[in-house]
Amino acid sequence: MDWLNYNQLLNFWAVAREGSVQRASEVLHVTPASVSVQVKQLEQSLGVKLLKKQGRGIALTKMGEHVSTYANEIFATGRELVEMVKGQPVGRPLELRVGVRDVMPKLMAFQLLLPALESEYPVKLVCQEGDMSHLVADLAVHKLDLILTDTALDPLYKVQAYSHRLSESDVVIIGSKALARKYRKGFPASLDGAPFLLPTANCVLRRLMDQWFRDLDLAPAVKGEFADSAMLKIAGRHGVGLFAIPTSILEEVKAIYGLREVGIAAGIKEQSYAVTVEKKLKHPAVVEILEHARSI
Repeated sequence: MDWLNYNQLLNFWAVAREGSVQRASEVLHVTPASVSVQVKQLEQSLGVKLLKKQGRGIALTKMGEHVSTYANEIFATGRELVEMVKGQPVGRPLELRVGVRDVMPKLMAFQLLLPALESEYPVKLVCQEGDMSHLVADLAVHKLDLILTDTALDPLYKVQAYSHRLSESDVVIIGSKALARKYRKGFPASLDGAPFLLPTANCVLRRLMDQWFRDLDLAPAVKGEFADSAMLKIAGRHGVGLFAIPTSILEEVKAIYGLREVGIAAGIKEQSYAVTVEKKLKHPAVVEILEHARSI
């Protein structure tokens, strides 16, 4: 029987995921030469070419794409095994590694994670923020257990992963006490020319708000665009402009920032998703998060 060398497969899989030998070596904490040797040995043992030159870089051959798909399944199964074992912690917390998309409201993300932190078994949360491309890359090589994001995973990301919808919320316009009092009357027509704060264009809520304004023929005076949702709320607290948030965090935002409600943006729904590499979830904390979200 021919036996597969899983270390060689891991090196090839890292190259396939990262797109280069250099980046794969950084992920695996070995030298690029070592990665190249391992991949070459795998090609020799399988009797096929897995990589080919493309411009100044490399690309997968047709067979390489097939092998990469099998490798995804193999290492996903291995990850499930590890998480199954971790699911029975003995004397130490279960680690939950989460990536939060940078444009997602952090209060919403924390609300979604809270059920895992309040579960009957101890959980150690390791949380990082980043853009979707970097988070997906980390998820693919199992540096993360899940990603919290405001949209389902785009199929353009060539990684086998699954999007689980966690929540759907109405959207409300809020602002400082003075602005809320001024623009509440005649809402939403009152927003025409009103000072407004928006998330940056890569945020789903931004696209929804832009469309909502167009549908109502409104042209607010945009005073700022923010990638950081916390900075946007601070600007709102200081009366720079009105802004939109999901109603699921309304009471907490009002309490923290002293803001007031103007009105509901009818027809807009903000959603949240958990993205995992497992379709059948094994990590107990991830299961806890999804089960709680589905029960609401």
